[in-house]
This record gives sequence, C-alpha cells and structure tokens, in this order.
Amino acid sequence: MEIRHIVFDIGKVLVHYDPDLPFSRLIPDPAERKWFFDNICTSAWNIEQDRGRKWEDAEALLIAEHPGHAENIRNFRRHWHEMVPYAYDDSVALLGRLLDAGHDVTLLTNWAADTFAEARGRFPFLERPRGVTVSGEIGMIKPERGIYDHHAASFGIEPAHALFIDDSQKNVDGAKAAGWQAVLFTDAAALEADLGRMEIAL
Repeated sequence: MEIRHIVFDIGKVLVHYDPDLPFSRLIPDPAERKWFFDNICTSAWNIEQDRGRKWEDAEALLIAEHPGHAENIRNFRRHWHEMVPYAYDDSVALLGRLLDAGHDVTLLTNWAADTFAEARGRFPFLERPRGVTVSGEIGMIKPERGIYDHHAASFGIEPAHALFIDDSQKNVDGAKAAGWQAVLFTDAAALEADLGRMEIAL
C-alpha cells in the first residue's frame, strides 16, 4: 500500500523527557502519584492546555481547585515547561530524514501555545510548511473526539494511504479501526525498521 502521508503523535515518538527527573522522583508516593495522574494529568491539566491557556494560568486554576496538591502541581508544570531543552534524540533525526526524503508529515501535539513557541526555537522541523497542530487551537486531540477523522478532513489525508505513528497501543488500534495504517512506537531504531519493512524511504 502506498503511503502518501505520515502522522506522528508527538508523545514519546519525538519528545523524550529529561531522564534525570522520572515521575517517581517528582511524586515519590505511589498512591499520590496515581491520584495525581488520574485526577490532574489525564483530565484537568490537558483540558486547561487544550483551551489554549498558558502553563502558568492552568497551574493557578488547578491549584485553586486542588490546594492540597499545590506543590506537586507546581513541580509537574515546571517539569513539562522545561522539558523542551532535553527533548532531542534519534527520533527527531528520523523525522528530519523523512522530511528531507520528501514525505508529507504532520505532527500532533498537545503542547500549550507558549511552550510550543519555545519548542519552535529548539526544533528546526517545526518551522517547515507542513503541519504541526497544537490542540489548544483545534480542541482536544483524543481518540474519543474523532482525532483520526478530524485530521483526515483538516489535512486532506486519505486514511488508506496514511501511516499513523504513536506510542499508545490504544491510539494505534483506533487509527487502524479508522482505516489508517499504524505503527506502535517503542524507540527510534524499531521505528526505522518498521518504516523499512513498509518501503518508506528515509
């Protein structure tokens, strides 16, 4: 099957977080960490980003709602806000090779607008003409909100000729169900091998 368009969900595919600051050090207590991810990261935090708020504004709103967790909220915001300087690895080089080979590539990211502005200074590929989508500009980028249909329509993508690359099995399964070809990202070397098997030039 000919691939005419490649879509990266940026996640771990392109952004590898500071290895010296794992979440187990950020929030040492396992029960607190689970509560934080269940109640802040996967819901309120993303929603505030997706509304286009600045990180500091989202932080203030969440602290007002969860004052007992203010320290963790501040630390988590700082970690994500500062992750951009650490986020350069082999996956970024692989994306650059795809672009240089002439592939039509779109990135999906839920970076808040101000952090995205910082990232543009760090990653030259973000200045290229084709497609970085920031969720704060278009609404929540989630499978349950029609991510695949939305981007097929927005960018004129034919799902049968598109490849979706994501670090989440749920998202890969969702893309396949929507008629895309999809690859689960684990690391840059495995992705390069997958692209080779699909005869996608690098």
